[in-house]
Amino acid sequence: MGDFEVDAVRKQFPALSEGAAHFDGPGGSQTPQVVADAVARTMVSALANRGQLTVAERRADGIVVGARQAMADLLGTSPGGIVLGRSMTQLTYDFARTLAKSWGPGDEVVVTRLDHDANVRPWVQAADAVGATVRWLGFDPATSELDDITPLLSSHTRLVAVTGASNLIGTRPDVPAIASLVHDAGALVYVDGVHLTAHTPVDAAYADFYACSPYKFFGPHCGVLSAAPALLEELHPDKLLPATDAVPERFEFGTLPYEQLAGTTAAVDFIAGLGGTGENRRERLLSSLALLENYEDELRVELESRLAAIDGITLYGRAKRRTATLLFSVAGWESTAVSAELAKSGVNAPAGSFYALEASRHLGLGDSGAVRVGLAPYTNQSDVDRLVEAVERLGS
Repeated sequence: MGDFEVDAVRKQFPALSEGAAHFDGPGGSQTPQVVADAVARTMVSALANRGQLTVAERRADGIVVGARQAMADLLGTSPGGIVLGRSMTQLTYDFARTLAKSWGPGDEVVVTRLDHDANVRPWVQAADAVGATVRWLGFDPATSELDDITPLLSSHTRLVAVTGASNLIGTRPDVPAIASLVHDAGALVYVDGVHLTAHTPVDAAYADFYACSPYKFFGPHCGVLSAAPALLEELHPDKLLPATDAVPERFEFGTLPYEQLAGTTAAVDFIAGLGGTGENRRERLLSSLALLENYEDELRVELESRLAAIDGITLYGRAKRRTATLLFSVAGWESTAVSAELAKSGVNAPAGSFYALEASRHLGLGDSGAVRVGLAPYTNQSDVDRLVEAVERLGS
């Protein structure tokens, strides 16, 4: 499995001592000790509103500045364009409402049937509220590849919302190429990077907006959006009168969760330390994530092959580029029952549509979806063996 040292990585996750094989990472990863320590340390330290007068003020300010820089390093963007929020969903709703202020009848917004609903419904609802038109981009259920977006683009297009990677079947569309086409049409691109960011090196500079969730990559439950500071300067969200109008703070409502931001920085540093090399954190992040991507993909290929060899198994997801995420069903079994049986063997692999409602319906799985298996840096050969053996027992 290359130079990725999974045994050393696993030792840093206290939750693994409970004994389960965790394939539930796409819904939220387990947490390394260093992240928990950063959160706890912050919560028992003196804190205040951000400022430079007292130690508590300076500590709070340093945590926020540090989190912006850490996320900018992870995404390859500017810390001055990092907006911090409660979740990706919350941030997307906020930006959809703000952007829609300049839309009206005749304007068009494109969403895809591959996306998590957090990158669909906010845009559909914002467009409906101002009389703009929503256009839908589909995908091929057989190949899992996103359709050609070109026929949907025109001078009326204002924004395209597209996923960096499907949280349901792992498909990774060529978003930089899509962004180029969208920009040629004079529109903006909003990328849901929640599932992508945990599995591969990211350079989000191609996106006008790139949103992700640290709890998917070992951090606390919060959300992050990256955009060019100059673009953010052009946008004016509803906000409290005394709240600052400076970018990126004008998009952040209320006091920020300092402990979660400290944990986010610790999570980024943890990723940078997964075996990568380089002279700065950005280089170490790219190197570590390249190692991780290779490790996860090798495990995914083996797991997929072994599951496909079991009678009654149907696998969904055939894209050429995808994350280490599998979706499957078992003939004669409800998917929720499959997950329940796997749990009896200490294998955590949940079932559902996982908010990728349009994708699940488009695959013919309705609203109930199927069983999802997500690999993570702490997944090892033993976990894979346990999963396969547990699935094999379903037919015995």
